[in-house]
Amino acid sequence: MLERSRIRDQLKFIQERLAYKGYVLDGKKFAALDGREKSLRIKSEELRALRNQTSERISLLKKSGEDASRQIQEMKSVSERIKQMNRQLSGAESDLFKFLAVIPNLPHETVPVGENATTNELIRQVGKVPDFGFSIKDHIALGQELSILDPGRAAKITGARFTNYYGSGALMERALINFMLDIHTTEHDYLETLPPFMANRKSFFGTGNLPKFESDLFKIEIADDSKGDYFLVPTAEVPVTNIFADEILNEDNLPFRFTAYTPCFRREAGSYGVDTRGLIRQHQFNKVELVHFCKPEDSYEQLEILTSNAETILRRLGLPYRVVVLSTGDTSFSVAKTYDIEVWIPSQNTYREISSCSNFEDFQARRANIRCRGSSHKKTRFAHTLNGSGLAVGRTWVAIVENYQQANGSVVIPEALRGYMGGLESISAQDPGLLRVT
Repeated sequence: MLERSRIRDQLKFIQERLAYKGYVLDGKKFAALDGREKSLRIKSEELRALRNQTSERISLLKKSGEDASRQIQEMKSVSERIKQMNRQLSGAESDLFKFLAVIPNLPHETVPVGENATTNELIRQVGKVPDFGFSIKDHIALGQELSILDPGRAAKITGARFTNYYGSGALMERALINFMLDIHTTEHDYLETLPPFMANRKSFFGTGNLPKFESDLFKIEIADDSKGDYFLVPTAEVPVTNIFADEILNEDNLPFRFTAYTPCFRREAGSYGVDTRGLIRQHQFNKVELVHFCKPEDSYEQLEILTSNAETILRRLGLPYRVVVLSTGDTSFSVAKTYDIEVWIPSQNTYREISSCSNFEDFQARRANIRCRGSSHKKTRFAHTLNGSGLAVGRTWVAIVENYQQANGSVVIPEALRGYMGGLESISAQDPGLLRVT
């Protein structure tokens, strides 16, 4: 959330930066909402001061035995005016808050200017794209032939964009989760947390998912709705970022770095007809998330660390990938700067996003009220938050199956993952224990 006083003081600059994200900030509407709230607040404070003065006058008159009936009547009149003024002020505050809540974060000055993903800039490319020498298959065909993937029966159970995994396919999904968590906790110094898989409306507002993106969320219907709204998490970013909501952190202890596994749930309301085949865009998928809390001056250094940590997983698995910096038009609502890590998907002959590593600066911290204070100064300031996938597990599964496929239809297990799969070196149609259903 952008600071109100900053918008007031730097309106033209902020309008120009937001235009790069395709957002038009209505300066006249802001000025009207800001001015109305400020005017009503001043009047409210003046009335409260008058009430206090009148109250003191009444007290003095009563002590001296004088008649205070006129002042008492005046006091009642002022109190009623304060109630009316507070109702107006509450409405003005609400209108201003709603206006501010949907303004995107400003793109960082180093973000390339562009309208969409076609203007993203390549930072680096790692690994060699495989040259198979035979006709390749996509992960769905491979998974079904190996009897490790079954979207058909999942659709019967739930609906489209859900999948059943069996045998070695399920084992590899679980192995990837453990592999990622182990690397991040033992080598990258993250603290593992297992957060709730649902969160309340306040938490979703804190990360910027609400109010703008409610149509992308799965809402929980509760018979007794007196406890408020709950939503299934679309990413561990939501519960983990809100660990420190409404708290003041000791800057001497920063940065805090968390990693978390959660299933993720997304309606994908804005992607109708896109990636309907396979595991690339599911309503439910697994992900290991990385979240950083740091001092404002350290956040861009932390962004480089976060991105490198996510890349480590792909390097260990031997998967070809590239890193791009998103242009202004492709940078999401809450983000100041994002690096997308994209893994090679042979059947699509392209790189697909497997992690977005983002710096939100103080945008989320303002919404969630996450502040920090150093030992050298007493004044608090908003912390900076960052997050990224470390990695999206389902897409990693896809990349392994497609990049490590063999001419005979089997799939080789990357060496780094074999210890997590009981020493299994490959998955083939002849493996014992596979589902045999005609």
